[in-house]
Amino acid sequence: MALQWMILTYVVAAEAAIATLLTLPSPKAIKSRFVSLISLTLQPSLFIIPFAGFQLLDIYWKNEHRLMCTGEICTAAERDRYERSIYKAQRNAILCVAACLLYWCIYRVCKYYKEIQSIEEVEKRLKDE
Repeated sequence: MALQWMILTYVVAAEAAIATLLTLPSPKAIKSRFVSLISLTLQPSLFIIPFAGFQLLDIYWKNEHRLMCTGEICTAAERDRYERSIYKAQRNAILCVAACLLYWCIYRVCKYYKEIQSIEEVEKRLKDE
């Protein structure tokens, strides 16, 4: 059960590192190669969007069917377990949203960079004429 959350955590960490590397200033040659490499890996890594969506649906379903422990019948240990499960669910929901948001940010940065390159090429051709 925890394997999918570990996978999602590693994916979010990798996406955060890639987003950081994409936004750092670097020489044009290195930046263009890095953007083209990331652009090639964007489509295969699209699996993270449905994966995170299904995990969010799982969190929602578990939240709707979770036993409530709010009365005086619950022991302290049961109340702690209930609160811990709520915190884990919130953490996992944040992980899912972060995975989707970071993927979208990486996609947009790569797309903007490609658009800037094409505009620069058009400008260069117009200057040469």
